[in-house]
Amino acid sequence: MSIGNSPDGNSPEDVPPFDDAREGAPASERPSIGRALQQARIAAGLTVDDVSNATRVRITIVHAIEQDNFTPCGGDVYARGHIRTLARAVHLDPAPLLEQYAEEHGGRPAPTPAAPLFEAERIRPERRGPNWTAAMVAAIVAVIGFVGFTLVKGGDGEQSAKTPVAKGPQASTGKTASATPKSSKPASPTPEPSDSAIAAAPGDKVTVQVSAAEGRSWISAKDHNGRTLFDGLLKQGDSQTFQDKEKIDLVLGDAGAIQLYVNGKKIQDAFQPGQVERLTYTKGDPVTG
Repeated sequence: MSIGNSPDGNSPEDVPPFDDAREGAPASERPSIGRALQQARIAAGLTVDDVSNATRVRITIVHAIEQDNFTPCGGDVYARGHIRTLARAVHLDPAPLLEQYAEEHGGRPAPTPAAPLFEAERIRPERRGPNWTAAMVAAIVAVIGFVGFTLVKGGDGEQSAKTPVAKGPQASTGKTASATPKSSKPASPTPEPSDSAIAAAPGDKVTVQVSAAEGRSWISAKDHNGRTLFDGLLKQGDSQTFQDKEKIDLVLGDAGAIQLYVNGKKIQDAFQPGQVERLTYTKGDPVTG
């Protein structure tokens, strides 16, 4: 993988090699969080574009974090998530960086609502004009239905007028009809939603069920073409199911509040509260062994 010599922070000549002895260094001597991430990225032979493609963190946010500017992250919770994600991408232990962030920004903050903070990362669906063809078809169907109903109702009225009314004992010449209606087969009870609701997912597709079991969380789901399937806030107890013939891409704003079922199997990853996760699942997931 080549490293471009550009002024955007991708050139290895302008930054010294990364020093692995971060934990033992005094606070005055250790590099800043952004400097440490930048040094580790260059030491790993990666450009900003490489890191952005691997983590799906936007290039502008990667640049801002490497310059110790965490404002574009949208809050402390999401800044921590980006630091953790970038550190893993450049083969760096995120724990010392998170401790340093806590020291410099006043400790662990209270959770921040997910939906407003991820506003910058959402992909808005394209606006579409009204479907006039569907509206015309619906209007034609409504007119035909009304005319048919009118004709049927009028025919029933004429038959009722022509049918003689039985009088006196003559009305009882036939067999007496039973007053007890025939018992009909009881309707099958509607199955309640359960973990088996996606157990019969087709093998030629990937099926993902997202449930907000532990609290509310913002989520985003896209299909293999990058089209947005869902982008919004799941309240506690809500769930969404997504299906695609190749893959499903997920972004979880608070992964600790989410339960995942992929192709009928529960995902056992121990997600932490407030943790941002970007996940991709295909037809063969989850892989066992």
